[in-house]
Amino acid sequence: MSSLIATHWNYLVVVALMLIGLYIVMSRQNLVKKLIGLAIFQTALFLLYISLGRISGGTAPIIDATKDYTYSNPLPHVLILTAIVVGVATTALGLALILRINDAFGTIEEDEILAAKDADRKAHGGDE
Repeated sequence: MSSLIATHWNYLVVVALMLIGLYIVMSRQNLVKKLIGLAIFQTALFLLYISLGRISGGTAPIIDATKDYTYSNPLPHVLILTAIVVGVATTALGLALILRINDAFGTIEEDEILAAKDADRKAHGGDE
């Protein structure tokens, strides 16, 4: 069992990061903390795909006709680079939305925002 853990420690790190990110998203009411939890979860997925793309004993896919190599597939790594850029853009958009929500409601706590929306709906006769 310990040899399995020693050889697959990266998957344990991925699972731990996923659980931490999911816990933060589900347990916190602060929108910035939720965004940080999503970023942690996203990082865990990046590590998972990079780990799956690795081949033991593999080398870069540079063709050398004189030698017989086992080549690693570079596609997961390239896709993760694209995903990192998209993740940074999504996080920036999330922070901009949180700033706009703070301007509109005066808070970034989810329960206070929902209470303010509910009070506004009742004040305008939406709840009959």
